[in-house]
Order: sequence, then structure tokens, then C-alpha cells
Amino acid sequence: MNEITRRDEVSLSAAALRGAPWKAAAIGGGAVAAVSYGLGVLLPGPADLVWALGLGISLFALIAAIGAVAKPNEGDRVTRQARLWSLQHPAKFALLPAGITAVLDYPVQLVLDGEGVFGSAFQALWHGALVYVIAAILTITMRGRAQSSR
Repeated sequence: MNEITRRDEVSLSAAALRGAPWKAAAIGGGAVAAVSYGLGVLLPGPADLVWALGLGISLFALIAAIGAVAKPNEGDRVTRQARLWSLQHPAKFALLPAGITAVLDYPVQLVLDGEGVFGSAFQALWHGALVYVIAAILTITMRGRAQSSR
């Protein structure tokens, strides 16, 4: 009777992300994308705008995800409970940041890379999978915060 549906899991992940540091995530992702592209322009070799934007989008989602669960005791009651659930179920929580990455990265891949619909979808899903693995591992390492906050 205690099982929750996939829809409830997505709602809990979204509630945990409600208090994420979105401004810091946007600044961090944008700065990394700009530096990555800038280094490509300055150093010998081709500057790859698609790579830089994909890296920035991935870092944006990672900063938001880790920032959301880093302080499980902050926020209202619902946000705190959702963050504790996220720390207890890191693999399920990491699905939403991975999905955000794939959704934001797909138009970049489609418009700027010219790989076509399926090639762009594959690249976007690949970036989302990397964010999923990294976010899940980092959330697992933060599990101690869930036990200490009880």
C-alpha cells in the first residue's frame, strides 16, 4: 500500500527541485559554456558551439539537482519531505534532471549540429544519461544528510 506511482515520483522530484539554486545553475552553466567556446576560439583547432552549449546545459541541470538536495532542512514542509525522499531514492530523483538536460539539449543538437532528428535525439539522450549517472552518484554521496536531518 506504500508504493507510489511514477507520476508521484516525478512530482516528488519536482518538489525537491522547487528550491534549487536556479540562478546559480544558470550562471554556472552559462559561464562554463562561454569559457568552453572561448577556449575553442583562442586555442588551435575548431571552436565547437554545440559542445559548449551541451556542456553548459548539463552543468546547469547538475548544479540545480545537487543544490536542491544539498540542504534538506531548508524550505517549507513539502519541500523538505521531497528532498528527504530524493536523498533516499537518488536513482529515481536523478531522472528529472536527466530529462531536463535531454529536453533542453535536443533543440541545440537539432538546429546547430545538423545530425537530423534521430541523431540529435541520440546525442540529447546520451547527455541526459550522463547527467543521470552523475546526479545519482552525487546524491548517493549526500545520503548522510538525510539521516542527520531526522
